[in-house]
Amino acid sequence: MSVSVSQAETVLEIRGLTVDLPEGADRRHAVSDVSLELHRNEILCLVGESGSGKSVTSRAVMGLLAHGVRSSAGEILFRGEDLLRATPKRMRELRGSLVSMIFQEPMTALNPLKRVGDQVDEVLAVHTPMPKSKRTERIVELFEAVQLPEPRRLLRSFPHQLSGGQRQRAMIAMALALEPAVLIADEPTTALDVTTQAQILALIERIQAERHMGVLFITHDFGVVCEIADRVAVMQSGKIVETGSVRQVLGAPRHPYTRSLIAAIPGLVPRERKRQPDAPPLLATIALAKSFRSGGSLFGRKDQRVVHAAKSVDLAIRRGETLGLVGESGSGKSTVARCVARLAEADDGRILLAGVDLRPLSRRELRPYRRRIQMVFQDPYGSLNPRRTVGQLIAEGPMVHGMAQAAAMAKASELLELVGLDPRAVSRYPHEFSGGQRQRIGIARALALEPEVLVADEPVSALDVSIQAQVLKLLADIRDRLNLTMLFITHDLRVAAQVCDTIAVMRSGEIVEYGTTAEVFRNPQHAYTRELLAAVPGKELGGASGLGNEEASA
Repeated sequence: MSVSVSQAETVLEIRGLTVDLPEGADRRHAVSDVSLELHRNEILCLVGESGSGKSVTSRAVMGLLAHGVRSSAGEILFRGEDLLRATPKRMRELRGSLVSMIFQEPMTALNPLKRVGDQVDEVLAVHTPMPKSKRTERIVELFEAVQLPEPRRLLRSFPHQLSGGQRQRAMIAMALALEPAVLIADEPTTALDVTTQAQILALIERIQAERHMGVLFITHDFGVVCEIADRVAVMQSGKIVETGSVRQVLGAPRHPYTRSLIAAIPGLVPRERKRQPDAPPLLATIALAKSFRSGGSLFGRKDQRVVHAAKSVDLAIRRGETLGLVGESGSGKSTVARCVARLAEADDGRILLAGVDLRPLSRRELRPYRRRIQMVFQDPYGSLNPRRTVGQLIAEGPMVHGMAQAAAMAKASELLELVGLDPRAVSRYPHEFSGGQRQRIGIARALALEPEVLVADEPVSALDVSIQAQVLKLLADIRDRLNLTMLFITHDLRVAAQVCDTIAVMRSGEIVEYGTTAEVFRNPQHAYTRELLAAVPGKELGGASGLGNEEASA
């Protein structure tokens, strides 16, 4: 644990920062009169939902505000120097060398056309007089420090050839290359599975302790806060509403907003639902198998290897029940989901819907079954055509299956109301909605064909905790109201505990554990399942009821 605040040197101080948004935005200020202090040798977590101003605050510190967004008041003092009044040349000198940043999405932050080693080398080449050979050795040392495997091989790899966790480690190595005094980490674990997240958190904590840096860690996950923070600042609508030690803020939150965020955290105690153990399965897979070839070059198969994404997968889901398929990224969960929905073709095995094997059916034969299995995708923005209105997107499926346009549009309005949106929103476009609202639109589109089976692939992984609670509650309500059968893909065991009746744990393409959610969570049999449960951050947070309270979901 870091030294006490009273003893610590202040390395970064934000005083009365106000950041203006462009004209026509939903509010005047992204950040309004924000004051914070970051001390040497501490981790300060800045917590809040999307749109609260967390990332804008961090980008103001780095001098990386988007076009049209500007700081209009306040000071950002780094060791007494006001960064808001620094010249572009001075900011380039400071950025990376004394103040560094780890970005939320490493695949976007890393140049896809340059090798990873070259991108880290660029930081050293700009800021130091080191010759090329010394820089290469330094990069290898950095990759070893962040526990990247085979560092010399990864030097020559492109970002797409690394896993999500490896890309994030490479970003951390780049940020640490010049041993900065301040490290800003903007949601560095949001898209990672639970074990990779635990590794990255432990890595940041270890490096911070070794180098005595001040770390400003931005997150919306109170489980992460519980694991890593020395102090916490809670942000809502551009303002700091509460600050204090972890014990104070998590143990006795004073502000209603902080209490609502904590109440919305799903618990690890599974919810009990009535089941029909003797009923026949509506959906089942038998010995489902799917493999891919990876590696090699554009002109040949040299160095190609076969990846078995699914190996003899057996699953069974009864009508009205939810089966959770859990595991780390790359375990094969999404591959199984896409094979079940026939968006990917399995190599072997059977996919049974009410006893009918869908796998051998031609596209024409499959058409009447398509409407019976629908999918909710992980990224609602990427899966919604930005050039079509919400009404058109929802009505498209029924119209393809023969419904008149007027009736299909009327149905789209009804479905928007069902998922908690204004039915008049049919004429609006996807970019006009928040992430949680876009996910509701994705659910409405999946329900438009009145399916019997809903395949939900990580539907809440990118959402804030309170929005996540609302979407989970919506899915549970719709399942119960429409007697839907759900295959729910997730790497978040808290989420699985609240929505799933049974759990299948997947690792490297294989099911390693299968049982009721209560049995698996109470008494996990496989070492991998125990490892996943042990890696959940902030286990003491979250209620047994799971989906938050009325205040959190309002």
